[in-house]
Amino acid sequence: MSTTFSTDSTANATPLTLDSALSAQVQVLGDALREKGWTVSSAESCTGGGVAFAFTSVAGSSDWFNQSWVTYSNDAKQSILGVTEQTLKEYGAVSKQTVIEMADGVRRNSGAQLVVTVSGIAGPGGGSKEKPVGTVWFGFLCGEHEAQIKQVFSGNRDEVRQHAISFAITHLVKMLSEN
Repeated sequence: MSTTFSTDSTANATPLTLDSALSAQVQVLGDALREKGWTVSSAESCTGGGVAFAFTSVAGSSDWFNQSWVTYSNDAKQSILGVTEQTLKEYGAVSKQTVIEMADGVRRNSGAQLVVTVSGIAGPGGGSKEKPVGTVWFGFLCGEHEAQIKQVFSGNRDEVRQHAISFAITHLVKMLSEN
């Protein structure tokens, strides 16, 4: 069996797009960051780079978007962001403690003033009674302020991931406007 890959960038291309409401939120975020002279960085697990995709969907995002990591595995969370093995063993990857350590690692590695981290269970498998499918933890740093928020989203894998991306960006805008 052979697989053919086309070098024609238009062959079977489905354009990646952002819905207009989320795009508007990202624009608001970018304008506020540009005004403050701040940058944002992120580390994502279950969203697989979706937050970074949203940031880069807005023209001029290089003024305020610094960098991002997709740390899907526990090994990546440890080696890139400095999440401790003890935290992962004791609390799991989808926990308040993990997103705190992820956020600290992002700030340490990027110097960004605004940070978001995401770790969750998008499904369809992987859930438990304590952490059902749709459970997502977010870690935020905004200047000297921090927040960790747990959400449980409903829907299929794609819907959970989209809800998580939207929530992360909406909360970044909220934190930035309050601080």
